[in-house]
Amino acid sequence: MPVSASYKKFLEDLLASFGPVSIRNMFSGAGVYADGVIFAILVNDTLYLKADEVSARDFAAEGKGPYTHRPKGRAPVAMSYWEVPERLLDDPEELADWARRAHAIAVALAAKAKPKRG
Repeated sequence: MPVSASYKKFLEDLLASFGPVSIRNMFSGAGVYADGVIFAILVNDTLYLKADEVSARDFAAEGKGPYTHRPKGRAPVAMSYWEVPERLLDDPEELADWARRAHAIAVALAAKAKPKRG
């Protein structure tokens, strides 16, 4: 199911403390970008933030797990985006802190992925 326009608007407003974001449709969901880097995804009107091994522990401690993609005819694949605890949707400042950490992880991974020119 595609992400609703009202949920996208809700998240843009909610992430105002984080800073400007753009939300772009992709596949059956959407990507949330800042400074040209995707740091969150939206699937079925649910927000998932980019995580690494360290930050994933914080999501797990809140009882949340990673987004799992289920390709047809293949085994499920867990991605490095973790579901945001519901309580953060009522606390824009704390959500902004979690989003900043997710953005920093995404920026670091993007820098590693760029080929070095020499």
